[in-house]
Amino acid sequence: MTPVRGRFAPSPTGDMHVGNAFSALLAWLSIRARSGIMVLRMEDLDLSRVRPGSAERILEDLEWLGLDWDEGPVYQSNRFPKYDAAFHKLKQAGHVYPCFCSRRDVAAAASAPQEPGDEMRYPGTCRNLVAGLAEERIRRGDRHVWRFRVEAPCGPPFRDLVYGDQGGPGTAPPGDFIVRRFDGSSSYHLAVTVDDMEMAISEVVRGDDLLPSAARQILLFQALQGEPPAYGHVPLILGSDGARLSKRHHGVTVRDLREAGWTSCQVIGALLELLAQDGSTAPGEFESWKNEFNLRQVKACNSGIYWQRRLLDPTGR
Repeated sequence: MTPVRGRFAPSPTGDMHVGNAFSALLAWLSIRARSGIMVLRMEDLDLSRVRPGSAERILEDLEWLGLDWDEGPVYQSNRFPKYDAAFHKLKQAGHVYPCFCSRRDVAAAASAPQEPGDEMRYPGTCRNLVAGLAEERIRRGDRHVWRFRVEAPCGPPFRDLVYGDQGGPGTAPPGDFIVRRFDGSSSYHLAVTVDDMEMAISEVVRGDDLLPSAARQILLFQALQGEPPAYGHVPLILGSDGARLSKRHHGVTVRDLREAGWTSCQVIGALLELLAQDGSTAPGEFESWKNEFNLRQVKACNSGIYWQRRLLDPTGR
């Protein structure tokens, strides 16, 4: 029987915060409970945002937490030719078209309300440009991106491991989305689809802000003749201000906690306690979680989960 294959996919744009660690822990538990294979991938696709030393610090934090991996790390920055090849395959099959709209153009033309956390829906302005005109504009150097042509009448149906049934009849398909940027680099959607295909990833566990991305990536899998993984989107961790926890929040990185005197066991325990905040299964012994964890123990949570400030003091636990 083929083992389940999951992945960590951090972006080396700063130190790992507890929200990232929470998603990584649940992904790791889901794979380890079934004796699967964990792949580590550094998503350094946008080189302008990469911070020197960040990748190494993230690897150290994962090791300190005890979240090991079996393959990798694989760096997206070493895989640009693979993304180019996938783009040209899509182009040859007629799945993409050039778009000359700026973000301001798209914002001005888009009238449909956007889903929370979703990208702005493209209104299709350049979808049916005369081929000769588009080619002429490209030849003269007009700034453009390439968009995937979404032909589906509804969102692709799939069952999220946390949020249940998604897409299907009666749901809106995603708008035509970018697969190649103005500078010729790959978009996030195309890069992660190519990576997950080649690495034979069968389960993706990540934050629920990326739930709308699953539809786009499933469409790309289908166009590239690949098998989409199972997706499980887990609640985001919020700061005391109610905003999504990020590297801008003070004192919430794994390294902050470590330097404040936390042990790795205390951090893991605090992350597991977060699952009980919204009525999910309360944590037991960590060893039992490693053997028995199932994503069904994670509840869908539209409002997110708060990281309690009191947990920052390891002596108060």
